[in-house]
Amino acid sequence: MTTGVHIHPSAQVHPETYLADGVSIGSHVTIEEGVRIGENTVVEAYVQLRGPLEVGRDNRFFPYSSIGSDPQDVSYRGERTRLVIGDRNIFREFMTVNRGSTKVDGVTSIGNDNYFMAYTHIAHDCRIGSHIVCMNGATLAGHVVLDDNAQVSAFSGVHPFCRVGRLAYIGGYSVITQDVLPYCRVAGARPPLFYGLNTVGLRRAGLTRESRQNVKQMFKIIFESDLNTSQAVEKIKAECPDGAEKDIILSFIERASRGIIKKAARQWDNPLE
Repeated sequence: MTTGVHIHPSAQVHPETYLADGVSIGSHVTIEEGVRIGENTVVEAYVQLRGPLEVGRDNRFFPYSSIGSDPQDVSYRGERTRLVIGDRNIFREFMTVNRGSTKVDGVTSIGNDNYFMAYTHIAHDCRIGSHIVCMNGATLAGHVVLDDNAQVSAFSGVHPFCRVGRLAYIGGYSVITQDVLPYCRVAGARPPLFYGLNTVGLRRAGLTRESRQNVKQMFKIIFESDLNTSQAVEKIKAECPDGAEKDIILSFIERASRGIIKKAARQWDNPLE
């Protein structure tokens, strides 16, 4: 333990816990064996941290969050698995994050600059990128992947092994059972529907009007033509301008082991003003 650390007298901190400079531990916090916490991280009252757990710098854990608990996997038998968290993440009240299972590499990972609102659940073996928002009650099953800048709205559930692409937006109360393409908006349950580009998110991320138009052209081929997915991919390769967005979309489709959400709402449009 280094200098400049504040620990409330009521907190229970394992003696081998590593706390970097500026860490603050609130009242009635429980930190078990195998936890390392980076600089200036704040752990508020009644939080539980269980290792093996590595936490980066400038994170904030709000009251009653449970971080690093055992994977909720019926095959788990107490094996040593890990949770790795990056920098500047916010974990709000009553949210839960589980360590990995032994089915892959035993690691659940979270990147940087994410905001997880109250009652969010991140299950074992998830891969969470950076600049992601999970709203109240969002639930990610095991092995889910969220690419950078994705958003999952309130009380939505994502099925095991699904992937949500970069800058995708999932509307509230959705049930996601297939992969969600980058840059799009989906919402609904059984089936969820495609509602067009995540225009606001793309503008905020700095994508130019030309880039947004290129994405929309690709989406029209995928969602409005009578082509199957393989045929749509070939048409995109042949007809759409080259660029980063094209590469990201085609690569995503090629790796979509569960298939992609492809049923579109009856009418979708996105003005590109």
